Amino acid sequence: MPREIKMLLLVLAMALVTYVIRMLPLVFFRKKIKSRYVQSVLYYVPYAVLSAMTFPFIFYSTGNLYTALIGTAVALIASLTKSSLIVVAVLACLAVLISGFIL
Repeated sequence: MPREIKMLLLVLAMALVTYVIRMLPLVFFRKKIKSRYVQSVLYYVPYAVLSAMTFPFIFYSTGNLYTALIGTAVALIASLTKSSLIVVAVLACLAVLISGFIL
């Protein structure tokens, strides 16, 4: 199978899966959701899924586990101090860069 056709089929499959996931709540939940518990779960699900998909790959992003751990630690500490997203990202990148030179 040519590469272009394979890529097109993959994009179409991804579009279909994305559409189905977005369409299902509209089909099943016709009325407004009044349960505070369900509302809170639905509010936090996107953050939890994004974290679950992203966080494990942080440790493979630099090619060195130690620099990745240092960058992650710096990012977590900076985020706990209520720093902005840009500041957290820049500090983590600098920590990885500096620790890469040292290690």
